[in-house]
Formats: sequence, C-alpha cells, structure tokens
Amino acid sequence: MKYDQIPRTLFVKNRKKFMDQMLPKSIAVFNSNDIYPISADSTMPFQQHRDIFYLSGADQEETILVLFPDALDKKHCEVLFVRETNAHIAIWEGAKLTKEKAKEVSGIKTVHWLSDFDKVFFDLMTESETIYFNTNEHYRQAVETQTREDRFIRECKRKFPAHNVAKSNPILQQIRGVKEPEEIELIQKACNITEKGFRRVLEFVRPGVWEYEIEAELLHEFIRNRSKGFAYTPIIASGNNANVLHYIENNQQCNEGELILMDVAAEYANYSSDLTRTIPVSGRFVERQKAVYEAVLRVKKEATQMLTPGTIWAEYHKEVGKVMTSELLGLNLLDKADVQNEDKDWPAYKKYFMHGTSHHIGLDTHDYGELKTPMKANMVFTVEPGIYIPEEKMGVRLEDDVVIQEGGEPFNLMRDIPIEVEEIEDLMHT
Repeated sequence: MKYDQIPRTLFVKNRKKFMDQMLPKSIAVFNSNDIYPISADSTMPFQQHRDIFYLSGADQEETILVLFPDALDKKHCEVLFVRETNAHIAIWEGAKLTKEKAKEVSGIKTVHWLSDFDKVFFDLMTESETIYFNTNEHYRQAVETQTREDRFIRECKRKFPAHNVAKSNPILQQIRGVKEPEEIELIQKACNITEKGFRRVLEFVRPGVWEYEIEAELLHEFIRNRSKGFAYTPIIASGNNANVLHYIENNQQCNEGELILMDVAAEYANYSSDLTRTIPVSGRFVERQKAVYEAVLRVKKEATQMLTPGTIWAEYHKEVGKVMTSELLGLNLLDKADVQNEDKDWPAYKKYFMHGTSHHIGLDTHDYGELKTPMKANMVFTVEPGIYIPEEKMGVRLEDDVVIQEGGEPFNLMRDIPIEVEEIEDLMHT
C-alpha cells in the first residue's frame, strides 16, 4: 500500500462498536470484494470492500472477517481469514498478508488461512443462533453485479437454513457515520493532498489547455503524495460542460472567457475527500461570473453554519433552498412570481440548483451514515451548492468537507484550499 499503516487501535474500536450492538448468540461475516475482470486476462484495480476494511484494516482480496462475541472459546470472538501466500504468489503478485502481519494490521489475535474457513465457520455456526449478513442498503446504491458477499449469503442460507437472519447495515450506517479521531485525520490527509493538486492546477491553467491535461496534472500530484489517485471519477468541466452534473468525458479545450468547474479530489488510505472549485480559464472573473460565484459562496458559507448537532438532514436542505432562492432573486434568475407560484415539491430554485447540498463522506465518497435522525458531532459532510445557467454557458459549484463539532462551528477540513475570488485570481497570476 502507498499509505502509512493505520494504527490498529482504530479497527479494534470499530469492531467493539459493532459487536456491542449484536444480538445474543449471533455471528457476523464480512467478505472482501472480488477482483473484477475486464476482458481476456485484464482486471480492474482492486478496491477493498469498505466494511471489512473499516472493521479490520485488511486491504487485500480473498479475506473474510468473522465476529462472534458469544463464542464459547474466546479466541473465536474475532477471526480473520486471509489468502495463504507462497513463493509463486510472491514472485508474480508481490507480498501478501502473513498471519503475523494480519494480526499486526488488524489487532485480531486469531488469524487462519482462507482454506480453513469452511471447517472453522461450521463449528462456530453450531454455537450461534443468528447470522448477520452484510447487504448494501446505501440510499444511492444501484448494484447489478453479483458480489462475493452475495454468493456467500446464498450459500450460507443453503447450508444453515435454521439460523435466524439479521442485517449488518443498520449498525454500520450508525457507527460509520460518526468518525473516530483517526478517521478524521485520514480524511484531512486526503484533503491536504487535494490542496496540493488544486494549487498546482491554478498555476497550470491558461486559455487553450485541455480538460484532460488538467486531469493529468491533478493525478500526477495526487500519486506523488501517496494517494492511489482520484477518490471518484473526476469532473473537469469547462464552459457549458459545467451544466452536466456528472460530466466525466474531460475531452474539451478550455477557452478564454470560460469558467472551469472541477469536482475532483484525492483519496488516502481508502478515505475520500471531495472538492469542487470553479475557476476562470483566463485567470480573471468577468463581472457576471463573479456575481454568480460570490452568490454560490455565500450560500456555502451559510449552509456550513447550519451543520450542527441536532440538525435534521431533510430540514437542512429546505433551509439551504431558502438561502439559494434569495440569491437567485438577487441575480435576476428568478422573480417574485416564480417563487409565489412554485411547486412545493420542486421549488423554483431547483431550476438552477437541482442537487442536494450535503452528503456524508469517509471511506466512501457518498459514505454510510444516518440521514433520518439528528446529526451528531464528528460526522463529516460535504457542503456543495451550485448555480447552473445553460443559457449563459456557465455553471458554478463550490464544495468543502466539514466536521460537525459539539458546541462549536463546523471545522472545515479544506480551510486552506483557496476559494475567495481575489485569492484565486492572485494565485493564477503569480
């Protein structure tokens, strides 16, 4: 791995939080992701399943974690199974986790080779009454591929039909949403790497540059700072491309007088950052661009102050909508009649700001976390308002990542990344 080893105390705490909520005589199983094929002998780069990583720190394929707090033999309360390595694997694929290294990384004392799983698991299931399955219930999920977890669930139901079934996801949504200090530090590192990339781009952009060249500059800076690269597919959208919310082609030339919307950020140790900045190709905002930009910035600042313990996510978005409506009236994009006659299910401001303002961020860019209960301290949210004006071939979005704090203002993890108009213009003309 490119990243420094994470203290195993984080994973010890995470497992305890999960096991504290398990039913009596219950067992939970977490599988690593598959390595997905492309064609012939080509595969996609491996990405570990975030749940098993969150609970064990094991960042390797063919790994299984079993949690069984009520195991009769206490050495089986936590068991990690890893792929047995050999000289052939070492030559062709490189180092894999040994049992000793797996113990060091995870803090789990009982580690077996994966080949022992069926035997050990059968024995543990004879002691248990309920099994927790780890299904994906994220509100944005749209999975069509059968996963390793899916195959395990199907086979487990066949072999152990008399067991009760429970869901891991509600527990994970709750505990993953509130970050430990070590996690916030890792997200901060990802944000710091993102800052380096953005400052590099400010010096690089000029009329005539291509979107993919900007993407390449960012990727270079991210990797040279020990990131695997982008936390998500990068959006480098010049001119009217900014009005396509998930524009990822990044294949157009950036022309003088246009703005470039860049929704792009680095990961670090599997933790995501999520940044959006909008900058002028020529290095100077024209008057109308500046007016729209500063309107979005004001909305972002007000929205950030609303992120406090006790806030309800849905109500928060309604309040941000009111602030945005006021700004759109000031820009003459809406008039009073538009607001008076608006559809309450699709307010007038949605014509120019059609997406949400905030989402959880952490191991996933759109991370697990409760959304229907009050916000808690140490949750990490994005704040990302935008105004999109196709008729003016302009779109502006600004985004930072912030930590909700008990009894204080939200802490901006991207506080050092330039955002004010004057700062951006000065850096682009240095």
